[in-house]
Amino acid sequence: MVLFATGSFALWWATSAGWSSGVFRVFFTTGAVLNVSWLALGSIALHARRRTVARLRAVLALLSAFAVGVMTVAPEKKSFVGDDFPQARDHFGALPRTLAAVGSGVPALVIIGLAIWSLSRLLQRRVRRDVGSVSPSGASRLVVSNVLVAVATLVLSASGSLAGRLGEEQAFAVTLSVGVVILFVGFMVPSVRSAQRAA
Repeated sequence: MVLFATGSFALWWATSAGWSSGVFRVFFTTGAVLNVSWLALGSIALHARRRTVARLRAVLALLSAFAVGVMTVAPEKKSFVGDDFPQARDHFGALPRTLAAVGSGVPALVIIGLAIWSLSRLLQRRVRRDVGSVSPSGASRLVVSNVLVAVATLVLSASGSLAGRLGEEQAFAVTLSVGVVILFVGFMVPSVRSAQRAA
């Protein structure tokens, strides 16, 4: 959520005051490069052991630091024009764009794959009436959470298709708003039971 908030703030700032090198670097780094990878780690955390998640988190933190370093010093091919929504291909070389492609594409496949896997496991368990150590409602919440995160990822990726109808900045604003709401609900679903127990 911090990455989404930072990216959204950068988009708001650019819409209000115009695009600049620093604002676009923040927007591109938090959104295209880092965000989906950390979402994927959250989806993995719903299924994997804590030790595995801790190791993945350490690796992802190192990769994120590398990506931030690259985005901080990446040379610009073209200067920014205040009101024009910038495209990374026009301003950055291959490495920043590769980081964005890998940092968004691979984790998105992980998120969607885990959502499908969770749904298929739940359906199998319901058919067998054997839910193991997870209660039926607990298993359902995990599936709903995974599916909502996957849907949010797809919504956030839809800005390109909306850009032709709404304009690029409006498309990003709409998909960010809708995607973050779905994502937040997905984050909250697994914790509902825990909050009820605590109460």
